[in-house]
Amino acid sequence: MKIRVETGLDQLLADRARISRLAGARVGLLANPTTVDHTLEHAIDALAARGVELKRLFGPEHGVRAEAQDMESVSETRDPISGIPTVSLYGSTFESLQPSAEDLADLDIVIADIQDIGSRYYTYAYTIGLMMQACGEAGVEVWVLDRPNPITGVGMEGNIVRDEMRSFVGMQPLMTRHGMTLGELAHFFAKYCCWECEYEVIEMKGWRREMWFDETGLPWVMPSPNMPTLDTAIVYPGQCILEGTTLSEARGTTRPFELFGAPGLDAVRLRERMMAFNLPGVEYRLASFRPMFQKHANATCAGLQIHVTDRDVFESVAMSYAIISALLEQPGVMEWRTKAYEFVDDILAIDLLIGDVARREALEAGQNPVEVANAEDPMREEFLARRESCLLYK
Repeated sequence: MKIRVETGLDQLLADRARISRLAGARVGLLANPTTVDHTLEHAIDALAARGVELKRLFGPEHGVRAEAQDMESVSETRDPISGIPTVSLYGSTFESLQPSAEDLADLDIVIADIQDIGSRYYTYAYTIGLMMQACGEAGVEVWVLDRPNPITGVGMEGNIVRDEMRSFVGMQPLMTRHGMTLGELAHFFAKYCCWECEYEVIEMKGWRREMWFDETGLPWVMPSPNMPTLDTAIVYPGQCILEGTTLSEARGTTRPFELFGAPGLDAVRLRERMMAFNLPGVEYRLASFRPMFQKHANATCAGLQIHVTDRDVFESVAMSYAIISALLEQPGVMEWRTKAYEFVDDILAIDLLIGDVARREALEAGQNPVEVANAEDPMREEFLARRESCLLYK
């Protein structure tokens, strides 16, 4: 496919003035495997070829090379390929999510370039925001290299996370599916969230808001170990909510988030209930699978596979609310996760993910899940106005 979109990294690499400035500066890079140009050359190597010497790498959740699974503490100190000293921004404590003053003391500029997937829970946006805050305090400039929102910059779903539900899967007042790029979120964080610093967003060229990732001509690189395809990203805004339950979201299989289930689940009954909701753009296949790790590891799970037939009308959040509602009707199959989740141990994971206790309680009370998913949110109007002021690609 012909390349139609140039990312912020592509734009930076072609900008002689900016490259010249970097060549004379002490530079850090916040990166992971997605930090590549349109030829799949990693920014580490592309910048080195242009005379830019990186002093330090910073790795988000999963690490610079994305070797670690979700919520797995990363303790890397040196990149295994380039050998560059590395600071993990996903350790064993909440404090590890942000670089220390010492990590930034000998830097002039930090470049942040990671592929996001357009959902509030995905932690990379907050890693960039926390980097901006730390760099603001340390007097270090941040360059955010923008990339496409792979599930479009127009689709929005879900509610705004409430203040009392803030966590690393919802640190700022965003909709579940927010319809923004990381560059736009950087402006949002600086203007409305007190994550302030001297920063610049290097914009894309050729991206339009209605584009899905496979329409950009860019190569797909897995943003994280359980985000193998664009299909995964399309269902993720809703299906990530299943992390707040004892259901397997099919980590440990080749189709995470598209498959889901548990031992003892009545898949036929579930499929009948899901079909009765008559949700647009989606079909369900009866399935069984055996996760190789995490929930129900090495046990056979009965469940469904989600097949999106029209991604332009499909609503992942409403579908996943319907799944939870239907499984609440099967006693003993699904419980809420009670173990610590993203450094929080005193709030249910389902509440952190949904971001609003009232919606979980409505599902438990048997209310129509589609109506719950689409219920009015008094914070939505303010979010939409703020979002509009931060959009770069209109």
